[in-house]
Amino acid sequence: MRVRKVLLRAAAIACAAGLLVACASAEPSRTERALESENTAAEVVTTEETPSEEPTTVAQPSPAATPSPVLEVKEVTVTQKIAFKRSTVKDSSLAEGTRKVRTKGVTGVKTLTYEVTYTDGKETGRKLLREAVTKQPVTEVTVVGTKKPTRQCDPNYSGCVPIASDVDCAGGGGNGPAYVSGPVRVIGDDIYDLDRDGDGIACE
Repeated sequence: MRVRKVLLRAAAIACAAGLLVACASAEPSRTERALESENTAAEVVTTEETPSEEPTTVAQPSPAATPSPVLEVKEVTVTQKIAFKRSTVKDSSLAEGTRKVRTKGVTGVKTLTYEVTYTDGKETGRKLLREAVTKQPVTEVTVVGTKKPTRQCDPNYSGCVPIASDVDCAGGGGNGPAYVSGPVRVIGDDIYDLDRDGDGIACE
């Protein structure tokens, strides 16, 4: 009976030893499965955390805005000169060939008003709105004499012998200052000594 108990105890110890060995052999398998599971999870996590590469977009600077032109409209008044006219009239009271200004010419003035457009300070358009003569020009009048000179003749001769300090026959040797072409009849005193032979006919 005691031997049987010893055998049963030995068998139980042996059985217990066998179970420990089986458990020890099975434990690494569970450990390996746990490590594989962790590695797989790590791989999944690593894959999820890896960002996908996208093309980088570089921002381009926007072009500068073109400023709008500055327009300005003004009324501008300017003046212009108006040239005066000239006229000539004859005057029989003046000696022939004489010229004299009777009325002096005066320049006139004309005023013009424009609508002027400026773009950025520079003139780009001009439109005439109105014009008016603010000062009338005055015509210049010049008179020209037409009166022929009256010849003064010495009454001592029938022909017209000029009255002068001395008169000589034209073409002779006298030195004037006045001359007469003959023949000339002496009807009075021969004051210029033109009738050298005394026949009453001078400058023959």
